[in-house]
Amino acid sequence: MTIKANVSLLALNTLALPGRAEFFCRVASDDELAAALAHARTKKLRVTVLGGGSNVVLAGDISGLVIQMATRGIEQRQQGGASNTVHWTVAAGENWHQFVQHSLAEKSYGLENLSLIPGLVGAAPIQNIGAYGLEVSERFVSLRALEISTGKTLSFSNGDCQFGYRESIFKQGAAGQFVVTSVTMALSQQPNVDISYPALAAAFEHTAGRMPSPQQVGDAVCRIRQQKLPDPAVQPNAGSFFKNPVLEKDRWQQLQAQYPQLPGYPQADGSVKLPAAWLIDRAGWKGAQGQGCGVHREHALVLVNSAACSGRQLLQLAEDIIVDIKQRFGILLVMEPQVFGATK
Repeated sequence: MTIKANVSLLALNTLALPGRAEFFCRVASDDELAAALAHARTKKLRVTVLGGGSNVVLAGDISGLVIQMATRGIEQRQQGGASNTVHWTVAAGENWHQFVQHSLAEKSYGLENLSLIPGLVGAAPIQNIGAYGLEVSERFVSLRALEISTGKTLSFSNGDCQFGYRESIFKQGAAGQFVVTSVTMALSQQPNVDISYPALAAAFEHTAGRMPSPQQVGDAVCRIRQQKLPDPAVQPNAGSFFKNPVLEKDRWQQLQAQYPQLPGYPQADGSVKLPAAWLIDRAGWKGAQGQGCGVHREHALVLVNSAACSGRQLLQLAEDIIVDIKQRFGILLVMEPQVFGATK
């Protein structure tokens, strides 16, 4: 484990935004992580953890120590009795999509709807990633993490993580206090796919009522995502930039009366989730360009770095969209990515 000074992070975030780490190290084991945290405590350095860089906006340089997770390891543990459940414990530095593909190849099912989501396994519970009708919290068992201030190892159960829509305790009360080292997921050896999400249902509408296999569902999710979302290697982006807003039913009915074409998805608690992309498109932002960044021409929820823009320029575009949507619809959009670095 080598700590370097003044390291460019341009290639380590999928938006390809400029920014430098005051100090930087890549850790390949939990021991290296513990050593890096000990060094930061000794030198009184602030710690920032960087995973795959796919859910990050670099607003500028990052002071202190930036740690990139590169730990590896996947362990399968069969549950006792007649249960078809298999627990997988996965190192935080493993690629999420590659783990999903590995689990399918090993006939462990339940994550196929979350195929092709970028990033590392350790970030999945922090963000409570979700897609096509599934959130990671529905398969999550526990995680282990190191406390940055003490170096102690702690375990967090599903309940401990306080999961919400794209939320967890690690983005709220415990933000910046822990580094996730491993995640344990509960999968099933019995296929039981869910294709109720409209885009998935449409993908299998010609299968004559035959239920697809988990691998077929995973493949369909990959195709849909590739068709809808730009490849960050070709056009730098961080995927969905805004959360889908959730409204009380009465407020939703008021909006639908004003905008009859506005889609809405009822939630278990009686609220209604709206597609942020529809709001942004309706407001005329799709395809908008300026100052080296813009809104993707085919997907209004994706902001792109089209000409080497800065993080501040991208955040200004996001703020302009947020203000406009608030004025037009009375809805406050919330960004999904985390913002790192100075904002001055």
